[in-house]
Amino acid sequence: MDYKEKFKKWCEFDEETKNELLSITDEKEIEDRFYKDLAFGTGGLRGIMGAGSNRMNKYTVGKATLGLANYLKSENKGELSVAIAYDSRNNSSAFAEIAAGIFASCGIKVYIYKTLVPVPVLSFTTAYLGCNAGVMITASHNPKEYNGYKVYDSKGCQLCTDDANKAISFINAVDDYSSIPFCEKSDLINYIGDDVLDVYLSKVREQSLYEESSTLKVVYTPLHGTGNIPVRKMISNFDVTVVKEQELPDGNFSTVRSPNPEEKDALTIAIEKAKEIKADIVLGTDPDCDRVGIAVRSENGEYALFTGNQTGALLVNFVLSMKKDSLNSKSTLVKTIVTSELGANIGRKFGLNIEETLTGFKYIGDKINKYEQSGEKEFVIGYEESYGYLVGTHARDKDAVVSSMLICQMAAWYKNQGKNLVEALNDIYKEYGYYLDSLDSFVLKGKDGAERISELMVYFRNHVKEIFNGVDKVIDYSLGVADLPKENVLKYVFFDGSWIAVRPSGTEPKIKVYYSIQDPSEENACKRLASAKKTVKEIID
Repeated sequence: MDYKEKFKKWCEFDEETKNELLSITDEKEIEDRFYKDLAFGTGGLRGIMGAGSNRMNKYTVGKATLGLANYLKSENKGELSVAIAYDSRNNSSAFAEIAAGIFASCGIKVYIYKTLVPVPVLSFTTAYLGCNAGVMITASHNPKEYNGYKVYDSKGCQLCTDDANKAISFINAVDDYSSIPFCEKSDLINYIGDDVLDVYLSKVREQSLYEESSTLKVVYTPLHGTGNIPVRKMISNFDVTVVKEQELPDGNFSTVRSPNPEEKDALTIAIEKAKEIKADIVLGTDPDCDRVGIAVRSENGEYALFTGNQTGALLVNFVLSMKKDSLNSKSTLVKTIVTSELGANIGRKFGLNIEETLTGFKYIGDKINKYEQSGEKEFVIGYEESYGYLVGTHARDKDAVVSSMLICQMAAWYKNQGKNLVEALNDIYKEYGYYLDSLDSFVLKGKDGAERISELMVYFRNHVKEIFNGVDKVIDYSLGVADLPKENVLKYVFFDGSWIAVRPSGTEPKIKVYYSIQDPSEENACKRLASAKKTVKEIID
């Protein structure tokens, strides 16, 4: 069916869906809702909420759940079970209940949280309860219009390429929405109590590395999400002020443009509070509490926003300094291909093995699974430039709860040495050289936008020498690199080790460009970055 035929078909589903669709007067909007089915990407199912095959709604959630149920039955024998959790987004709890009912209708036992919890809690819970799979209803750090559906395996790791492809084949096979067995109540649905969350928190506490007394002052914002209670419990030994305007769950994220700690304005209110009380550090976790951004008070009283690469490098240095006596030849750091080399170089100095994965923390989680199976390596720390970090193996996804605890302990460790984190980072630059990292995201919506992104990737592949000078090699991950799955990512590596990478987003209608400039001179690095950004912008705009 073309998009117009699908539109007419959906108008027959129910009155609420029909009324929403018939109220649309923009033909482009109708096309965008129906030109394709919402697809799994690096973060599972994710899209704007609303009626339509390319939207998050009860039917697309139902289709994914029925397909996943059929997949689990094909892969496993005996009694099956699934863990489900959700964040603070609009419709998250409703989508979770819909998924629970469908799994139960398919004869699968369900364990579902009574209230919102972070992503890493669901990852932990899936393995802890011995479930065959886990589902987290969240769109992570996306704007309020979005929601999503993340799927986890029995170890609490998001489905990687082979398993995801199998699951997707079952999901795509559901072509009759009327076949979805919606169900509101079942004896197979069980609600998870606080006892499991308490076990998770105890596992996080086991990762503690520095508990000396400190005068560290912290301002924390959960950005209306799930981090409020668990993060505060983990940093309660510090002087913590919570941003009241952003403390409680709010699916409209009414105090921010976007609840993404990667973006400068998400921490604006927290920084103002920090200035008022002269806090040492600001922490902000995203709605599903798997990412954390920080701002640090410097000597002039201003607050420096750190990139994910900067925080990651500092965490690597801190964690390895604290664990240096327990490190061995198996100890391993895992990072993604678009993450700076700075943290990896620190790891190398401590004698760690360094492994790279594709973008998406599921690949880091998969590495942990493989290390446990083979015994050849031991996971110490994993991180990605997009503000996601993990220490410990209690979860198989990035964890802003354990990261927040360790960031505060790290800041306290340095403060007790008379340093703030700005000074600590400068010390690292003095030792390892200056690294300037940045990210540009270009939004290209709808069918036309998707076609434009495809055209741009072709252009970047075919015009290497015309775009940048000094390129040593081009790595095209779509052709397959080492043992990594094939993925639509291009990386230009320059003779001095600097690089630029281009990839379509797996969760939003964006093309992303990553820059990592290495240069002895900060001034020089800034000029080079500005020039590269200008070149890219002229191509894309």
